[in-house]
Amino acid sequence: MLNYLILVQLSQSCGQFQECDGNPSIRIQSKLDALVSMMKASTNRQLECTHLPVLSSREQGWENILVEQFQPPAGEARFDQGDEHAIYLSLAPRPIHLLQVQGGKTHAGLYGKGDISIMPAQVPFFSRWDGDDRFLLIRITSRFIQNVAKETINRNPDRLELLPVFQNRDPQLEAIGMLLLTELKQEDSSRLYIESLANVLAVHLLRQYAATKPQVTVYEGGLPQRQLSQVLDYMNDHLDHDIKLADLAALLDMSQFHFSHMFKQAIGTSPYQYLLQQRIERAKQLLKQTNQPIMEIAFQCGFNHHSHLSQQFRRLTGMTPKAYRSH
Repeated sequence: MLNYLILVQLSQSCGQFQECDGNPSIRIQSKLDALVSMMKASTNRQLECTHLPVLSSREQGWENILVEQFQPPAGEARFDQGDEHAIYLSLAPRPIHLLQVQGGKTHAGLYGKGDISIMPAQVPFFSRWDGDDRFLLIRITSRFIQNVAKETINRNPDRLELLPVFQNRDPQLEAIGMLLLTELKQEDSSRLYIESLANVLAVHLLRQYAATKPQVTVYEGGLPQRQLSQVLDYMNDHLDHDIKLADLAALLDMSQFHFSHMFKQAIGTSPYQYLLQQRIERAKQLLKQTNQPIMEIAFQCGFNHHSHLSQQFRRLTGMTPKAYRSH
């Protein structure tokens, strides 16, 4: 597990990061060496504290991926990488000076909203910033990346290596991060949707940030009618279950990424969106044709509780389940 530790400076002698002659790269290594020495020699002038995230998916049962939002004050952080790759996505409302060190390289710059850094597994990472920060930290297990690589590319996944990245702009990666943040803020998130996002994220990392760029084969044409019918029948028969992307892909013996892509090509919508639509349609039938309590209908349609059904029902139909029943 990646430990996130922020060291809040108590001594003014530690100061804030300053640019050198307008160019932060000048003599930055010597500044870093001095900083590291100071940190080792003056732990009595530092307060070590773990800043808890303001939002976390830790208790939501997401598999292979952990998403957390942090809002730390000015300070320092040491990321002791374990068997996880991490992505830093800045959400800062105003740019802050940020110093980052990983893989024997140093970078300093003015980070703003949308800037991204990638920290590969097993690579120690150090960061220092001079003001209140806001960021999303996405951690994805290297085992999951390897499994996706094994399923989608013709290469030994054990030899895959992600490169460390400083202050990069990647609209697609930022979009995935913001979608994950939106789900993080929901009272109830869809496991099928999170799994789909995790697969898209893994493939994007492999395509864009692997040391050797792999060729990811994307099949065109969509699922054949027989396979599509098999999947749709399964979803219809298990609307009250917690359907996983892995379950659907396993029906056709294909990777989750390729299944999602071909499913959408076949019917024009993602597995998550189709499943949600079918659950709402089932709820409509039960609301009109039975007198069952709305709570019971929610359970029968795969929703965790009444409010979860109401939220999604209103979003897709423009009215609440109660209003629809009496309409």
